[in-house]
Amino acid sequence: MSASRRHASALETISVTVADEAVPLFEQAMLTVCTTVGIFEANEDQNIWRVEGVKDVGHGEEELARALTLARLMTGVDAEVTRERTEAEGWLARTYEAFPQQDVGKRFAIRGTHLAPSHKRDRLTITLDAGIAFGSGEHGSTRGCLRALEDMAWRKPARILDMGCGSGILAMAAAQLFHKRVLAVDIEPWSVRVAASNAKLNFIGPLIDARLGNGWLTPAVRAKAPYDLVFANILARPLCKMARSLASHLAPGGTVILAGLLTTQARMVLAAHRRQGLVLEKQYYEGEWSTLVLRRRD
Repeated sequence: MSASRRHASALETISVTVADEAVPLFEQAMLTVCTTVGIFEANEDQNIWRVEGVKDVGHGEEELARALTLARLMTGVDAEVTRERTEAEGWLARTYEAFPQQDVGKRFAIRGTHLAPSHKRDRLTITLDAGIAFGSGEHGSTRGCLRALEDMAWRKPARILDMGCGSGILAMAAAQLFHKRVLAVDIEPWSVRVAASNAKLNFIGPLIDARLGNGWLTPAVRAKAPYDLVFANILARPLCKMARSLASHLAPGGTVILAGLLTTQARMVLAAHRRQGLVLEKQYYEGEWSTLVLRRRD
């Protein structure tokens, strides 16, 4: 379905202004109902950010309210939501303008469906609908994961898991790079549908096994373990809670790429995984975001 059809109804922009440590949870809350979420610096001196999302007017109000309440409780930040009507055509134009081809590292390119097809073969290209993909290709956590994937490609992992797959961008990158089947799991039904749809759009549908599941409790995740490579681009605190399960499902010598955390949260996440015997190999920085690459000893 095209972005213009999907957003034929009236749109609104909702936003909250919070300190950097609260950004991930409020971003996740908005992603429950918003087709796109962006993060913008509001006050550089005080590390204050504006988390902004676009949604259909009236859509998912109860779900949004629950998600925002949870974010407030977990962060202790009583952020007020502001709303502004947004013209669909104007929003699409801004989305297209803000989503040119994203070149990441030396090997990957992310392109919107609104761009003319490229016949260059110098990069592995992932094509996404700009209405869904906005905020993915240029997001620091995604870029960090792709850079990390590029650097560890020489290991040629065979069993790959994308935990919290979202739009499926990391699963698709790994599938294209290694020509291997990738298990992509998310707790949100919408994300699973989008990941499967994006895999078909990129002609790698058979390589992406998109499943609805609850983290490491998912039967398919347990059945296909142990893994040579795991992506977990989630949030800092859930990553800490999942550290033990992750380590127990990682093959000897296996690699895990952790993201979705601000640099200020990296030490906490790293400590949780070191306690499970994982060793830090490298840390990538993209703006305020960090990506950790850890490995299980052989």
